[in-house]
Amino acid sequence: MSNKIKRYLVTAALPYANGPVHIGHLAGCYLPADIYVRYLKAIGKEVVFICGSDEHGVPITIKAKKEGITPQQVVDKYDGIMKNAFKEFGINFSYYGRTSSKTHHETAQGFFRNLYDKGVFKEEVTKQYYDEEAKQFLADRYITGTCPRCGNPGAYGDQCEKCGTALSPTDLINPKSALSGAVPVLKETKNWFLPMGEIQQTPAFQEYIKRFEDWKSNIKGQCNSWLTEGLQSRAMTRDLDWGVPVPVEGADGKVLYVWFDAPIGYISATKEYLAGNNESLNALSTTNWQDWWQNEETSLVHFIGKDNIVFHAIIFPMMLLTHGQYILPSNVPANEFLNLEGDKISTSRNWAVWLHEYLVDFPNRQDELRYVLTSIAPETKDSEFTWKDYQTRVNSELVSIFGNFVNRVLVLCDKYYAGLVPTVNAVLSDPKLVAAQVACKESVAKSIAALNENLQAIKLRDAQAEFINIARAGNKYLADTEPWKLVKTDEESVKQILFDALQICAKLSVAAQPFLPHTSANLANMLNAQGLVWSQLTDAVLVQPGTQLGKAEILYKQVEDEEINKQLLRLEEIKKSNSEQAPVTKTLNEVKPHISYEDFDKLDLRVGKVIEAEKVPKADKLLKLTVDLGFEQRTILSGIAEYYKPEELIGKLVTVVANLAPRKIRGIESQGMLLMAGNDFGKLYSVGPEQEIEPGSAVK
Repeated sequence: MSNKIKRYLVTAALPYANGPVHIGHLAGCYLPADIYVRYLKAIGKEVVFICGSDEHGVPITIKAKKEGITPQQVVDKYDGIMKNAFKEFGINFSYYGRTSSKTHHETAQGFFRNLYDKGVFKEEVTKQYYDEEAKQFLADRYITGTCPRCGNPGAYGDQCEKCGTALSPTDLINPKSALSGAVPVLKETKNWFLPMGEIQQTPAFQEYIKRFEDWKSNIKGQCNSWLTEGLQSRAMTRDLDWGVPVPVEGADGKVLYVWFDAPIGYISATKEYLAGNNESLNALSTTNWQDWWQNEETSLVHFIGKDNIVFHAIIFPMMLLTHGQYILPSNVPANEFLNLEGDKISTSRNWAVWLHEYLVDFPNRQDELRYVLTSIAPETKDSEFTWKDYQTRVNSELVSIFGNFVNRVLVLCDKYYAGLVPTVNAVLSDPKLVAAQVACKESVAKSIAALNENLQAIKLRDAQAEFINIARAGNKYLADTEPWKLVKTDEESVKQILFDALQICAKLSVAAQPFLPHTSANLANMLNAQGLVWSQLTDAVLVQPGTQLGKAEILYKQVEDEEINKQLLRLEEIKKSNSEQAPVTKTLNEVKPHISYEDFDKLDLRVGKVIEAEKVPKADKLLKLTVDLGFEQRTILSGIAEYYKPEELIGKLVTVVANLAPRKIRGIESQGMLLMAGNDFGKLYSVGPEQEIEPGSAVK
């Protein structure tokens, strides 16, 4: 952490106020942000943690039309549901705002006007899709169709959420209106565009993107891919009746593009928080909002999900740069997607674990879910939540390792010393006991050092693993010394062992603060050690001899099969309902428009044999293949690393588009493309001949 940084402004992506929160949202950005903020506060940093409801997105208007209510009624309903769920789960925002607030409208309009007055925007008349049945222009999210890159039939007009590709509505194959289902027509309209291609070339932006080198590989990879392809101008206004009105003449009936409006919500929410009467403001050295947004001594960190990377790492920084008065993000630690029981989480299909339902089925067990989601955090690649894995992690780690260690120590102290922290009168003398003590202290110290290192690097999954390793070291110490046996022959040594174990329990209560806040408080109460701070993790003594311990309570209870089966049954019923409503065949990619035989005949498809394969450094999805085409060998880059290990491809026959123009990817020239068969369920298979045939053979 830089010495010049005096304060941290941490944001979590503004969720659309059109539905409740599910575990994919939590794992994507809200839980990681909360853990990081709790850590920063624990080490004494000055932090403001901002979030709020995004109330102007097209999903809100779609929801309103479906439910037959107004957009305002939709956002009022779901803002309360989301805010309460976050609070119950322990996501401790400094402030949770709303983009429908007066302060936000004024801030967003002022920001737009600043760029408008400087001549940043390009006013253009373009053809945009218009729904003749609904009699309105269609915002990008009102248009769905097939993604031209991955074939996803449910891509939106601004982005394919399956492959992450940014799109324009006209890129979509077979576009349809999300309002009426009709095929939209193109109609002229005027909007204001942010010239992203021009801004990309400016020295200021080129200096900013140097920061990518220190960011996570998934963020850096996606951003560099965008920049390599070259950025296009993007409209910052839309023809809609719900949103922040565009504050310039000639813009009647237009509102700010939601991705111009929404990130400014971080600024407006900060203003509202610092102008309020919250007691937490007393801990801040400044309540001047400019100090948090326009001072280089502030570190701005955006926690987001995979689908928001380009907006927070490229578009919003471009807005801040062209405005000229704002700091730029220090880091954008985005997570990938969390899947559920072998399928992508989907709100439209109700395929999710909803937070408000979890809190009903597992009352007062928020920390269990926090622990499991952090253990499987999709930090650099997609991961999967299953209820059986949830049960295993809670039972084998929280219950058997962490909870069991604490309970054994407190029960033994209650049994031998009437619940008092023992006073040690003599040091250990038995070489075996001394060796166990030294090994335990070294192991705990090593884990604490790694814990700090990983938290600073925002490697939260690894950090939590080090937390549980502290408990493992404590369990091993008890197993190696067996105080319940030793007490019969060496009571003084038992006092030292249990005194040591109590110090480990105290360290666990401190180290648990970012990950398991409810457990941390419970354990501190049991130890009668409230008020311990992070810097004491390296102290030898955290609870003093003679301290009266609280009553030993079970930190976690076993997750029973009955509880898990109930959740699995619920998902089975949802899956059955979905299959009845939409046959599997309807979720497969739609057939593309007809082509002539002459179009197909232009392709030169050849059989190739993979003779070498390796991963491309710093590219999670790319494999570099050497393919023998019989008449020559070629280097081909293919984004199949998620589906194949390099060694699985050696000797495999594949089909290659041999006359595709070479293209440089990551500085490597790819001299063709493999044909793959895929569907919308995360499956991808190589297309090759059924029987052995000579490399170079034509595919007809």
